[in-house]
Amino acid sequence: MWFRRDLRLGDNPALLAAIENSDEIVPLFILDPKLIKQAGNKRLAYLANSLRSLDESLGGKLHVVAGDQVEVLKSYKAAEVHISKEYEPYGAARDQRVADSGINLIETGSPYAVAPGRVRKPDDTNYRVYTPFYKGWMAHGWRNPVAAPKEINAFGPNKAQREFPDWKTDCEIPLAGESNALARFAWFKANALDSYDEQRNMAGIDGTSKMSAPLKFGEVHPRTLLFGLGASKAHDTFRKEIAWREFYADVLFHNPNTIDEYYTPKFANMRYDQPGEKFKAWCEGKTGYPFVDAAMRQLVTTGWMHNRTRMVVASFLVKDLHIEWQHGANFFMEHLVDFDPASNSHGWQWTAGCGTDASPYYRVFNPTEQGRKFDPDGDYIRKYIPELAALPNELIHEPGLSYIAPIVDHKVERLESLARLDEIKG
Repeated sequence: MWFRRDLRLGDNPALLAAIENSDEIVPLFILDPKLIKQAGNKRLAYLANSLRSLDESLGGKLHVVAGDQVEVLKSYKAAEVHISKEYEPYGAARDQRVADSGINLIETGSPYAVAPGRVRKPDDTNYRVYTPFYKGWMAHGWRNPVAAPKEINAFGPNKAQREFPDWKTDCEIPLAGESNALARFAWFKANALDSYDEQRNMAGIDGTSKMSAPLKFGEVHPRTLLFGLGASKAHDTFRKEIAWREFYADVLFHNPNTIDEYYTPKFANMRYDQPGEKFKAWCEGKTGYPFVDAAMRQLVTTGWMHNRTRMVVASFLVKDLHIEWQHGANFFMEHLVDFDPASNSHGWQWTAGCGTDASPYYRVFNPTEQGRKFDPDGDYIRKYIPELAALPNELIHEPGLSYIAPIVDHKVERLESLARLDEIKG
């Protein structure tokens, strides 16, 4: 059983298939040098913790080996290698290379409730817009989650097969592992799910599931999150967030170049500014706009950012600083624990106005008004910008007041952004 983005025992079809096909399995995780090089220390630290948790669940029998996947797998001389099917460009190409080497890969299940490519229009083409995709996704449906196997007869590793990484970070990253994911989701269902539609955009409260990292590492399957959801507006809003993740996976599956290329090609012709001191200020949370800066500091210190503020900081980078979205997406890739190629690239392109269901480019988030609306008491700002903690609520959102001067004038840059859009129309 070759674990990748499915670091759990519960509702793991590939693991169940491996157990059914053999009296004894080898649970294996391969440390991929290329992916390790791309990941920042926060995501690596989370992965290390998640592997420890999985190993504990397996009674200390998880094999962890660094190296080329083909070489590592061939060293085991296994008759079958069971995996969860991957659809992202890198993972799919890696698995094809392994299969082409003669290794008997058996694919069962995927990281999605509905695998990419399955939701189709009546004319059998893929969806390019979210709302009809969601309707098709709901109509397709998915099975209920199944329990973890009661017993796993696993072959234990030797010392050389226990290359557990010792990655650490000083940042306050989320707790990793299947048990922590399930505990967090149980808390969310009991305390926040029924008000999710009203509270999910409020940056200063704990009103979201925080399941993005467990989903990224497969510590929980989306079927587990979908199971038991009702028909209320709050439950449907949460269901739609999971569908957004699956929609973006489907879009990337059909358009593998859009990890770093424009989904709407004409936007590649827009005039952009080169990243310089203003980009550096954005990265460091020193733009002079408190709501933007709080979000960027949350990212750098915790490896996570609230979804509402992800949109705000993305809009600020592309439309106030006129810097291409790929620079922001790469910064997110470095710092996000929950980094997912499809969601990251297409989330950025949605806000930048060049993606699927594109928020029209002329919709430019006002960073000050967004703060007033979604952090009205300034709790979020005070938490991540302690130098503003003493300001009263009515002043805490004002850029430049008892704080660093704004690096740009939002009103001016909004007009400049729209002018640049006019240049590529037609």
